[in-house]
Amino acid sequence: MIDNLESNYNCASAGTDLHELQSQLDALQSSDTDNLDTQQQVNRLENQIRFIKNKCDIHP
Repeated sequence: MIDNLESNYNCASAGTDLHELQSQLDALQSSDTDNLDTQQQVNRLENQIRFIKNKCDIHP
């Protein structure tokens, strides 16, 4: 997970970061998502992915 995303995020890193975040999200979603900690991590990863896509104007 990326520790700190801010408004000055460098979109040049978006490709690598999105790939890493999506891989982490996929791994967590295939595990026990009933666990509160796991669900919080899933939510955080989803938020980070949305932030990067919005900030860097990346459409699915």
